[in-house]
Amino acid sequence: MKRFAMVAGARPNFMKIAPILRDLDARDDVQTTLIHTGQHYDRNLSDVFFEELGIRKPDLSLGVGSGSHAKQTADVMIAIERILVEAAEDQLPFDRMIVVGDVNSTMAAAIAATKLNVPVAHVEAGLRSFDRNMPEEINRMVTDAISDMLLCSEPAGVENLLREGHDRSTVHLVGNVMIDTLLTQVGRAKDRDTLTQLGLQPREYGVVTLHRPSNVDDRETLASLLEVLATISEKMPLVFPIHPRTSHRVDEFQLRPLLEKSPRIMLLEPQGYLDFLCLTSQAKVIVTDSGGLQEESTALGVPCLTMRANTERPITCSSGTGMLIGSSSDLLREQLESVICGTYKVGRCPELWDGNASKRIVDVLTAA
Repeated sequence: MKRFAMVAGARPNFMKIAPILRDLDARDDVQTTLIHTGQHYDRNLSDVFFEELGIRKPDLSLGVGSGSHAKQTADVMIAIERILVEAAEDQLPFDRMIVVGDVNSTMAAAIAATKLNVPVAHVEAGLRSFDRNMPEEINRMVTDAISDMLLCSEPAGVENLLREGHDRSTVHLVGNVMIDTLLTQVGRAKDRDTLTQLGLQPREYGVVTLHRPSNVDDRETLASLLEVLATISEKMPLVFPIHPRTSHRVDEFQLRPLLEKSPRIMLLEPQGYLDFLCLTSQAKVIVTDSGGLQEESTALGVPCLTMRANTERPITCSSGTGMLIGSSSDLLREQLESVICGTYKVGRCPELWDGNASKRIVDVLTAA
């Protein structure tokens, strides 16, 4: 029997591990230990996702919590190393470490495993923004460099890895596992009464999420973006689940009055997966700097104005419904108007974003 360790640490990971873990657990020839590092420890960023996605209770919870990038990475490495060493001492060594995405826990677990000669599989390998100012980019590059099984969600990931010198036999195009979760949950999400509670009608509102430093850490930039949203909200209500970082900056920069004088901007606490999917799946437009939401919007066919100068998920713009806006308030206003007027581009869902990525991943994992 093969023994796998699967690591998840933060909200973006949970939607990716759910279908893989479910398909692994269904096999008689595999035993999977789920390790939750606790990089996201707030209930709305962690526990509620496990509950709503039907993820079983973690076998090990590390409770790492917040801290600087270095501290968080170091704490996860120390804890993962201890788990792997103890497993080997008990004569139950792991055959492989499975990591997903690009958070600090992903890189830390991969480093700890590699140093103990435990092979690493990276789900969502090969994504590149080519912006080394993004901590996630460093996490992606390091994780891919030391993984011997690279599972890609889109063709650009394959191309990046081959260009970086990885052996073709280690690179597998398997599709987007986040879309597996989305397709299994979107029906349940739409059945919720979230829209009714907020007084919204399908396809008549926008959803906004902003949290990256390039958008929220400079007062002038954040103020100009919020002014555009305030203006657009006069034509279309906007739902804004506000990230703690963004909320802090709004108060620090004394911009709260700008939002409060716009009654059609609805500020919400961070939402659980199903309530948020209820909102995004029925929105007219999404404004975001989130990585995963770029992909989900393309699968849902919802226009996505990506508040980034670059994206590690280029297929969402080249084929899907996404468009790079950067931090430009002028371009944001222009494209929001095009959505309202019905002149925004039409995208398509990429191949292999079909709800079966986890099955392909498990096939590769168990065949090795």
